[in-house]
Parts: sequence; C-alpha cells; structure tokens
Amino acid sequence: FFSGPSSTMGYERPNVSKMDGYTPGEQPNSLDVVKLNTNENPYPPAAPIMEALQKVTAESLRRYPPPNSKGFREAAAKFHDVDPAQIILTNGGDELLRLLITTFVEPGALVGMADPSYSLYPVLSAIQDAKTLEVPLNDDWTMPPNFAETMNAAGVNLTFVVNPHAPSGRLMPVAELEKLAQDLKGVLCIDEAYVNFVEPALGHSTVELVKKYDNVVILRSFSKGYSLAGLRCGYGIGSLNLVEPMQDKTKDSYNMNYVSQVVSTAALVHWEESAKTWEKVIQERARVTKELEALGWEVIPSSSNFVLATVPASFNGGAANVYAELKAQEILVRYFAKIERLQDKLRCTIGTPDENSKFLDALKKMK
Repeated sequence: FFSGPSSTMGYERPNVSKMDGYTPGEQPNSLDVVKLNTNENPYPPAAPIMEALQKVTAESLRRYPPPNSKGFREAAAKFHDVDPAQIILTNGGDELLRLLITTFVEPGALVGMADPSYSLYPVLSAIQDAKTLEVPLNDDWTMPPNFAETMNAAGVNLTFVVNPHAPSGRLMPVAELEKLAQDLKGVLCIDEAYVNFVEPALGHSTVELVKKYDNVVILRSFSKGYSLAGLRCGYGIGSLNLVEPMQDKTKDSYNMNYVSQVVSTAALVHWEESAKTWEKVIQERARVTKELEALGWEVIPSSSNFVLATVPASFNGGAANVYAELKAQEILVRYFAKIERLQDKLRCTIGTPDENSKFLDALKKMK
C-alpha cells in the first residue's frame, strides 16, 4: 500500500521547489466591491464580441478547434499589415511570455528586464530554471542608457520591456525602442498589454519594428483593451524566425479553444467598438490624476489604464494605511508591500466615473 510522499519528500524539480509563484491581485466574489486593483477594463465587451460568442454552436464545441488559429491569424495580419505567419495566438499574453522563454532561453541562462517590471517575468524564468538580470530604472522611470550594453555583456538572449510600463504607466517612445532593437544582440519582446490606452494623438505604433528587425516580438492582449480578461487571450507579432518555432514546435497542441478563436477574431475585426471604451478610460485617467494631485499625491504621467501615485507619509499615515482603509470600505487598489521602491505608492486602476468618484471621495474624507 502506497500512501503518497511524506511531508519531507517531494517530487518537484529543485528550481521549482525553491521558487515563489506569481501573486495575482485580489479577486473578490462580491460585485459590490469597487475593484481598482487588477487593471481590468471597467466596461463590458462590445456588442459584436458578444454576438460572436452567442453564435457558437454545440457542434463547433464537439470538434477540436483549428490547431493553428488560421482565421484569427489572417484577421490579425490584415489589421497589422503583416503576413499571417508572423502572428501567433496564445492563451493570454502570459502564454506568449512562456513560449518565448522556453523557445529562446537555455536553462541556467539569463532573461533580461527592467526593475520594477511585470512580476510574472521572473516566475516564468524560474520555471525554466533560467536566471534574471534586472536593471533598475532611473528615478524618473526612464530606461538607463546602458541597458542594452548591460544585457549584451551578460549574454542575455531574451529581454522583456513592458510598454507602457507597468507599474508606472510611463510610455517609452518608439525611437527609444528602435534603438534597443538595434543594440540588443538577443530577442526583444515589447509587451504591449496596455497599449490601447495610449493617447491616439501620439500616433504610437511599434509594428514597423517587426518589419525592420528580426529580433523583435510584440505582445498584444485582449484582457485590458477589449474587456476580455476572463477569456485569457493574447497574441504575438514577430518576424518569421521568431514566430515559426513557437507556432510549429513549442506551443501546446490546440492551444486555443474554439470560443477564444471566434471571440478574439470578432474583437479585432470590430476594434472600433472597443476603442470607445479606451477614450472613456483616457478621459477618466486625466480626471483621477488631477484630483489625486490636488490631494498632494505625486502621480506619474500614465499611458495605461491605471496610475501609480506616491502617497505622502503625512496623508493618513501613508500608502499602507490608505490601502488598508480603502479595503475596509470595499475599495480595492494595488499595494506592493514587498517592493521597496513602491512601498510609498499605490497603483489605481481607472474605473467607471462612478467607481472613480467613490475612490476619490473616500480619499478626501481621509485627509
């Protein structure tokens, strides 16, 4: 009779046993909570998206889905003016991150990133038994000028740059990203999970970098801009030499279910409908920024659907106390207690006007 491993015995690989997993933002069950902690779009998916979902038939669910997401890849290629073979559809942007690491990073090698950055990058690297090289950002959240040089000197073959940056919301100009693509000897992944909330007047687009450089992959997500966080769908745009090995070798078989393929295609085809919510978020971001600054908070200029704000120690005892008091009132924001550089700051998702007003009114009563 075998009763399983004892408490002192495990079957994990040593690197997995030693690592820490990803800590997601709190997901409350109550719909009464003002949820400004996980950067979701506060508005529902557009009508054409829901119509596509409602047209899914029982017969289509009985069969395996298209293994290579052909319909989506063709739609995305048309949208971005690239070849369908340069598109890969993934189970959330996070699957693309994992594919990049498992495809291009040897166990024991280094994965490059800025510090701070998306906290899943080190987790996925640790799963691969890879190490991370994290270069601190400047005080103004810009990239240090020796960033590429540091990566190259350490032999980094994959570098992640989230842009707009998380958790600051700062936007790195395309010219700076192009300089990175030119200078880096390895693969550059530009993680654009929040790019839909960049001011349209800036004309920000990095797709031309994919056409000019064979070491660039762009990550896009449907979670934020398209109100589809519950669907778990993202995609990559890259040169053939980067996309093909992931598409043909390292992705899971049938990695994207039929519903995700249909809904994500509809979202991209009818992107103008979702863009209406982007404009609402941008307008509210300006209002929230202005009112937080009026309270004496320092807000980093943001191109995302959130703002990162420094809470003065004199304001209700500082960030940790404000976070706790807001939570007691069922208003959730994000506090990064374990990251020293962020311990005096709160990251606040932009919600609906009503949600933002409840948040701001709660702060005004604290002061």
